[in-house]
This record gives sequence, structure tokens and C-alpha cells, in this order.
Amino acid sequence: MRPRPPVKGRGIFSGTGLIITALAATLAALVFPIWSYADRSGTGVDVLNAQTVSTQYGPLSALDREFVTKVRLAGLWELPAGQQAEAKGTTEAVRTAGRHLVEGHTFLDERVRTVASRLGLALPNEPNDQQQGWLSELDTARGEQYDWKFANILRLAHGRVFSVVAQVRASTRNSLVRELADDANTTVLDHIKILEATGYVDFDALARDMAAGSTPPITRSPGPPGPTTDPGAAVPVTPSPAATYTLPPAAASQPPGS
Repeated sequence: MRPRPPVKGRGIFSGTGLIITALAATLAALVFPIWSYADRSGTGVDVLNAQTVSTQYGPLSALDREFVTKVRLAGLWELPAGQQAEAKGTTEAVRTAGRHLVEGHTFLDERVRTVASRLGLALPNEPNDQQQGWLSELDTARGEQYDWKFANILRLAHGRVFSVVAQVRASTRNSLVRELADDANTTVLDHIKILEATGYVDFDALARDMAAGSTPPITRSPGPPGPTTDPGAAVPVTPSPAATYTLPPAAASQPPGS
């Protein structure tokens, strides 16, 4: 007996069915995380809810608290760095940038201490290890090398803070933090522009450094401490007595070796 010939089209339809089934399974796998992501533990929303505390000014998230700390830390080292630039800068543009840092962080430090006090947040009184290292590096630099290091170290630091300011301003639900972010945005942007006006900023190196250090400002580790009844005293950041002068227009200068 001859074997029965295959039914015309059966193989084609069978193969097509398998393909359709596989595609449907793949689509389901892709769609599933989209609608279920917010319900899974460990997501950004889960972390936000777990680390947010209530205040009379609105919810205060871990990112909000981290931002307040970062603003304080910025003033603790950038103000003395600005004073140093006023004395050691070899060009008027560098000295002008230093003056902007002193004035900006004197103002911003007063604001952040007020906000922290009203929210019951403790603030540091010393720069962190990385910031102290930057200050030490600037201490040992001289001449045009100092000008170059001052402009690039401070521009990199301000760029990193600027991205945090933007994220906080876009997402915070706390009115005090929102106002502080507005003040920080204005101050930090002014400092970025005045540092770039020195003519020493290496934008290629800056882009590489920013890309290498582009990590979220908040992780899934425990958030910064929340409000407390006794946050402790934050020592004001105030410039030491120094000669002052009218700020001249920033003038571009060439980097060393150009």
C-alpha cells in the first residue's frame, strides 16, 4: 500500500500556527512587565513610598533629604574654594569666578540651613572626603595650573549637582524643597557660566567625566535620616574677611599650553 500523500497546506498551516503562538508568547512577555512593574517590590515607586515621610510642607522623600544635604556640602567646600580663587587666581576671570562662588554659597547656605531647620533635618558641618581631596589638590596648585584645576574641578562638581537639582525640582512634593531647588538652580547655573567664562574648562574631559559618573543620586540603600526633634546646629558658612571689589565682566582667557 502506498503511503497517503500529505494533505495540501497542512504543513504550512501547522508551521504558521507555531510561529503565531511563539510571537504571542513573546509579546505577552514584553507587555507583562509594563503593566505589572509598579506592583513589584524593589521598584522605584516602592522605594519612594518606603522612604518618604510626611511633613506640614508636603511629603519629604529620600531624594529630597539627599538634595538638602548636597546643597549644604557644596557650600562647605565651594565657598572656601572661591575665596582661594580670589587670592590665587592669575586672571581677573578666575578671581571673578571665585567671588561668584563666595557670594552664591553664602546666600544658598543660609537658605539650606533655614529649610533644614524647618524640616528638622540634621546637616553636616564638614566637607566629605572627596571634597576635602579637591581642596587639597587646589591648595598645592600654583599659577596657570591652579587656574585650570580650579575651573575644571569646580565645573565638574557643579555639573553633577545641577543634574540633581533638576531631578528634585521636577519630582518633589515638598514646598520648601521646591523653593530651595529654585534658588539652587539659579545659583548653580550662574556658577557654571562664570566658570566657563574663565576659558579654562576642558569640555571634552568634562563630558567624559560626567558620563563615567552618571549614576542616579539615590539608590535602594536606606535613605538619608528623616526629620528629628533635635537636628543639631549647622554652623553658618561665612567668608573670612577679605578684600572686595566690584565684579568686572568675565573675560575669556586661554588654557595653559594653548
